Amino acid sequence: MGEKSEQKKEHILGCARKVFVEKGFRSVTMKDIVEASEISRGGLYLYFSNTAEIFLEVLKRETEADDDVFSVSISEDATATDILLLFFKEQKKELLRRRGDLSIATYEFYFARGREERENHLRDQYDAGVRILKHLIDQGIASGEFYEVDSSVFAGNIMLVIEGLKILSRTRRISEKLVDTQFAHLLQQLCMEDE
Repeated sequence: MGEKSEQKKEHILGCARKVFVEKGFRSVTMKDIVEASEISRGGLYLYFSNTAEIFLEVLKRETEADDDVFSVSISEDATATDILLLFFKEQKKELLRRRGDLSIATYEFYFARGREERENHLRDQYDAGVRILKHLIDQGIASGEFYEVDSSVFAGNIMLVIEGLKILSRTRRISEKLVDTQFAHLLQQLCMEDE
């Protein structure tokens, strides 16, 4: 794909993202994306055959951007506790963001497609989070920062709390205090206190 084609594809994806944020997934049509991107229907179909294909590409780009933001923020001499605190800080920002995210569209997309979907962004995101957190908890245990815990179970616990808070934040307003309390409780169960 040439540079001009790649730019047009990025334009379509940027416009489509705005439509998905505004309308969710289920009610978005190819016509909506044609209108938002101001390209012809035939032009859109040169790049994508349906809204699901577009949505999956938008999700893929979103995940890559999120990963970049988090990894850039970690210093080389960061401890396991520092990294966990940074992770919670990034999650808190996401949870308290009132507008502009794809969470409702993402839930709609996967509820409509079923749990056995081969390419499941929600499942993959959860599993990746558990793997990363397990590794981080193992490092913290080895360095004496964290209590001896079952790192797989505790990592799953953290991800379940975050997922629950995500759903809660999209179905009603949640406060910063609630998020802080949940994360502080997890930290209290994991981090050794300085003597």
